[in-house]
Amino acid sequence: MAEAKRLEVGSKAPDFTLVNHDGTKVKLSSFKGKKVIVYFFPAALTPGCTKEAEDFNDNLKALAKAGYEVLGVSPDSVEKMQKFQKAHKLKFALLADPDLTVHKKYGAYGTKSMYGRTYEGVLRSTFAVDENGKLELALYNVKATGHVDSLRKQLEI
Repeated sequence: MAEAKRLEVGSKAPDFTLVNHDGTKVKLSSFKGKKVIVYFFPAALTPGCTKEAEDFNDNLKALAKAGYEVLGVSPDSVEKMQKFQKAHKLKFALLADPDLTVHKKYGAYGTKSMYGRTYEGVLRSTFAVDENGKLELALYNVKATGHVDSLRKQLEI
C-alpha cells in the first residue's frame, strides 16, 4: 500500500477545480488574495463527519472575521453533498472529489488502520492556505471532535 505524500507548511497548495454541492465549479486559485481552509473528510452524513462539519459551521463567523473561507472535500457525489449541506444547514461549500484526485494531491488518502486491519482510505486532514496560495498549516489524521477548536488555537483565532 502506498503511503500518501504529505505536504509541507510553506509549500504551494496544489490548485484544483471541483464541483460543489450545488453543481458550481470551485477553483482554489480563484481565492488568491483570500485565506482558505480546505478540509478533507471521509463521508458525508456519518456521525464523525457531521460533527466536524457542524463545528466548522458554528465557527464560520470567527474564521471569516480572521479572513478564512472554508471548503469541505470528500469522495461523495454532488448529490450526497447536497443532502449533507441541506440536512445540517451548512453555510460553506462542500466539494465532491469522487475519483480522489485532489485527496491524493494533498496526501489526504492513504494507508489507515482500524482494529488491527490495514486498508486504503481518506485521511481526515485540514489545510490552511494563505492569501498567496501557500500552506500555513498542514494537519493530517485529525480527530473529528474538537478539531476546529484546535485549528483556531493554531491559527490564533
